[in-house]
Amino acid sequence: MSSRVILHADMDAFFAAVEQRDRPELRGRPVVVGGLSDRGVVSTASYEARPFGVHSALPMVEARRRCPHAVFLAPDHRRYARESARIFGIFRRFTPRVEALSLDEAFLDLTGTGRLLGPPREVARAIRKAVREETGLAVSCGIAPVKFAAKLASDLAKPDGLLEVPPGGLRAFLEPLPVGRLWGVGPVAEARLRRAGFASIGSVARADLRSLEAVVGSRAVQLRALARGEDPREVEPSREPVSLSEEHTFPEDVREPADLLPALRRHAEAVARRLRARGLRARTVVLKLKLGRRRAPGPRGHPLRTRRITLREPTDEAAVIVSAARALLLEAPPEEPVRLLGVGVTGLAPAGSGQLPLFGGGAQQERRRRLERALDEIRERFGPEAVVAGEDAERRQS
Repeated sequence: MSSRVILHADMDAFFAAVEQRDRPELRGRPVVVGGLSDRGVVSTASYEARPFGVHSALPMVEARRRCPHAVFLAPDHRRYARESARIFGIFRRFTPRVEALSLDEAFLDLTGTGRLLGPPREVARAIRKAVREETGLAVSCGIAPVKFAAKLASDLAKPDGLLEVPPGGLRAFLEPLPVGRLWGVGPVAEARLRRAGFASIGSVARADLRSLEAVVGSRAVQLRALARGEDPREVEPSREPVSLSEEHTFPEDVREPADLLPALRRHAEAVARRLRARGLRARTVVLKLKLGRRRAPGPRGHPLRTRRITLREPTDEAAVIVSAARALLLEAPPEEPVRLLGVGVTGLAPAGSGQLPLFGGGAQQERRRRLERALDEIRERFGPEAVVAGEDAERRQS
C-alpha cells in the first residue's frame, strides 16, 4: 500500500487579500478586516500589517493602537463566500477528496493520483497556479503523509509558498519545531510543557508517557502520537457543517431585553439564508448571550449563557427561527446587561429529508419558502439592506 499523500491548502490573509485585489489603492498597504467597534476583533490582517503585531483574534482597539495607519474594513462575508466557492471548485478539479476546514482552508487527499496527475509537488504547483490565474489570490500549500504535518508545512510555507515533507522525512521535519506547534497545545499548556523541559516536538516524541501525563494529563497519549507523526485521520470530503451561527458584540452593553430583539432578528434571518443556500434545515435553535460584567481576566472573562430549543420539525424558515430565538430570550431574560448576542442552529439535515406537516399547511409553508427564496435573491443582488423587517425599518426612520 502506498504512503498517504495529503495536501493542506490555505489562502494567504484571505479576507484582506480579496479587499486588496478588488481595491488597487489598498495594495501594499496594511489592511485589517474585522469588527470595527471598540469591542470588535480582527478577522484577518494583511501581511503588511503583521510586522506591527496585528493578527487574527486581536482586539480591534489594540490593532488600531499598534498600526494606526492601517486601513480598517468591515468584512463582506457574502463576497468572501463567493470567492471560496470558486477556489474549492479549483481544488475539486484535482481530486474529489476535499475536506473544507473553513472558507479559505482545506485538506486534499492526493493518495494514488500520481499516475494521473504527476508527483505531489507538481500537483501543488498546478493548484497554486490555477488559483492565482483564476482568482488573483495566493494560496500556500503543505504536503505530508499525515494531516497534522501537512497543516504545519503550509503554515511554514506562508506567504505564497509550498513545502513538501517526504514520507521518510516526517520525524526529521517535526523534531526541531517548538512544542507550541502541536495541535491542542495553547499558551498555557505550552508554558507548562516548557517548564517541564519539553521545548520541542522532538522532546515530546521521546518522552516517557508517565512524565508527560504529569504535565498534560490524559492528553499525553495523543500529543506524543502527534509528535511522532502518528495521525491516522483521513480526509473527509463528505463532512457537512454541524452548526451555523451569527453573532454580534454590541458597542455598549444592552440593558433591556427588548433592545436585543432587532439584532436577534437579523441574526436569525441570516442563519436561515445560510441554511437555504446550503440546502439544509435545522432542528435545534440556539441563543447565545455574553454578559457585560467581567468575572475574570482574559478572553473568557465574561460569563456566557446558552439556551436551546428543539423544534417539532426541521426548518429553514426565518420566521420559525426568529420565533424560537425570541421565545428563548423572553422566557428567561438575562439578569444583567448583555455584551454579545448570537443565534445559531444545530441538528442539520438535507432540506429534502423533512416530513410534510401532519395536518395540512404544506401549501402555505411552500409559499413562505418561495417568498424567502425571492428575498434571498433580492438581497444577493442589491445587498443585505435591500429588504428589512418592518420593525427595523420603523426603527431606522424614527
